[in-house]
Amino acid sequence: MGLLRYDLPRSTGGQGLRLDYITRSRDDGDWQSQPHAHDCAEIFCVLRGSGEFRVDSERLEVRAGDLVLVNPHIPHTERSGANGPMEYLVAGVEGVRFQPPGGGEERYFRLRDEFSGGYRFYLEAILRECEGRQEGWSEVCASLTQVIFLLLRRQLFFRSTNPSRSKTGSECARVRQYIDEHFAEPLNLDELARLTHMSKHYLVHSFTRETGMSPIRYLLSRRIEESKRLLESSDSSVGQIGLSVGFSSLSYFSQRFKEATDQTPSAYRSALHAGEIQAEKEST
Repeated sequence: MGLLRYDLPRSTGGQGLRLDYITRSRDDGDWQSQPHAHDCAEIFCVLRGSGEFRVDSERLEVRAGDLVLVNPHIPHTERSGANGPMEYLVAGVEGVRFQPPGGGEERYFRLRDEFSGGYRFYLEAILRECEGRQEGWSEVCASLTQVIFLLLRRQLFFRSTNPSRSKTGSECARVRQYIDEHFAEPLNLDELARLTHMSKHYLVHSFTRETGMSPIRYLLSRRIEESKRLLESSDSSVGQIGLSVGFSSLSYFSQRFKEATDQTPSAYRSALHAGEIQAEKEST
């Protein structure tokens, strides 16, 4: 995994926006990215190759030229496809949430190459300024960020985030990160509320507002996603997998898994194996 990261000074990008950082990454398949989230929005631009971008339980196929815009506090991850490493830029921008033109809330947006509007040019220009650090480089980066968002306005709406919610958003991001790191352990709402010094009611309300689901629903979704991965990649029994991701019994694991996927864990694994066998037959 190759990674370059540049953090920007505390300057504004215009219109209440602030470019926080920009990274350039190359996923060679030697590092397993885990779902993660940020207090800021992210602009993800694929430079070369192709791969998969995951937002919560959704999977997006991405390719060179694609742009993915992820709102703050939304869990996501990325990985290269089978045809070689994927290279990409990620810019973190504070003080903004992306919205569809008709209003409402969305977790992410994807702009295909033909609609990406030359954003790659400006993102690579920001990266060059960060690498060179010539006189006025941070001001140039701020101006380029403003250009990017002026172009985005033609395709999307965006709005400034409410400063009064920033602390709550950070606490919710902390809870989500804690769940991401400890989902296989016995967790409950009381423990998560103590972590943030919020009441249970306020935590549920705030977390649902920020992520679209309650903390316990998010915990269940993380366990289900990890169990899917293990059903695909390991030879462990269904019962062992259920216990390893935090479910207290096989029956409870099967119940929750079927609610999420309309299949039992055993049926899900059988369908995967049947698909692999069929793919092998078709390739011979």
